[in-house]
Amino acid sequence: MAKAAKTKSKSPFSRAPKLSRSPLAPDVFPAIANVRGVRLSGRAVGLKRHIGIKDLMVAVFAPGTTAAGVLTKSKCPSAPVEWCRSILPRGRARALVVNSGNANGFTGLAGDLQVAKTAGEAAHLFGCRAKEVFVASTGVIGEPREADYVADKLPEMKRSLGAGNWRDAAEAIMTTDTFAKGASRRVRIGKTRVTISGFAKGSGMIAPDMATMLGFVFTDAKIPAPVLQRLVRWAADESFNSVTVDSDTSTSDTVLMFATGQAQGHPRIKSAADKYLAEFKTALHEVFVDLAQQVVRDGEGAQKFVTINIRGAESKRAARAVGLAVANSPLVKTAIAGEDANWGRIVMAAGKAGEKADRDRLSITIGGVSITRLGKLVPDYDEMPVAAHMKELEIDIDIDLGIGRGSSTVWTCDLTHGYISINAEYRS
Repeated sequence: MAKAAKTKSKSPFSRAPKLSRSPLAPDVFPAIANVRGVRLSGRAVGLKRHIGIKDLMVAVFAPGTTAAGVLTKSKCPSAPVEWCRSILPRGRARALVVNSGNANGFTGLAGDLQVAKTAGEAAHLFGCRAKEVFVASTGVIGEPREADYVADKLPEMKRSLGAGNWRDAAEAIMTTDTFAKGASRRVRIGKTRVTISGFAKGSGMIAPDMATMLGFVFTDAKIPAPVLQRLVRWAADESFNSVTVDSDTSTSDTVLMFATGQAQGHPRIKSAADKYLAEFKTALHEVFVDLAQQVVRDGEGAQKFVTINIRGAESKRAARAVGLAVANSPLVKTAIAGEDANWGRIVMAAGKAGEKADRDRLSITIGGVSITRLGKLVPDYDEMPVAAHMKELEIDIDIDLGIGRGSSTVWTCDLTHGYISINAEYRS
């Protein structure tokens, strides 16, 4: 009788499938300036089933660090989001712990216990209160883990903390991302040089709703928590809330900012409108927009980066609503993926937004070529230049509603079969 073939037992760990790097990715991870009062670590500690893939990030802050943030509006938020929401009003932080591979969302009491154990262990290790430890998670929803799932890994993370581990930290929070995302600026408050540095993750399940992914920004400026909160809300609104990949808002969306106060000697900041903050606010806006755009450039399956400029709307809010209606339209996004200059789909999407519009005032431009003006096709319109523009990696669409003075810019990507493939295979 023939012997049955031996079968190898399946290991719970395996090598991760390699996702192709987005064609819209920057050439290299940017140089990130260290932030005084911040030490970080990003390592592979076995939380993911794939061997050697970084999956845990820890940041530790100097005493006196203030914190601010914006969190998802989802009615089914993850346990870490609920924890952050509860401690944000205190405005103080000493540590941040972020894991990838498991979202700790829709996990009930088990999820709450895991967060509590994580914050408690971090507080013990770093000499602070549990309510000074912020926690975030990203990955698969609805898979409870044991309470010490993350907590047991923190002692080894403490041993690897360092001021310059930015790329490791950014890589440790990735899921379907194809590249790590970071940004940094150095500016002055008064005569004092300060730094703003940060990183983010996001590729799919990206849509504006307070925050659209995980993003963490750090500065050594000394900024009171209420002022920092106003700055973060403003910056997120202009950036993370103005991007969309697929119209889906995550249960885990979190954007946090930490100010260590270690840049000594700058003028005291009293409000978000303080004249000394002018240069700082410009740089903060640049960092947030840079990170948000990198998220879109890494949209799952994306081949095109799309900028949609809306003007002539009834208000800024209305302009954004119209921009998002166009950006989220599957018909518009697939036309862009197919390099089809089908401007009629833009008319459709702008009209369905529910904002004030007039077909006889609508003007559309693609790639700098005017297509319609005041509700009519431009005389002698030549589609060839527009068709050529649609073959480029970066697509520009301008829409003038001709109604008022409201304007907004939204960033998105195309919708390709790659998006289907990535999400169909996400848990396998």
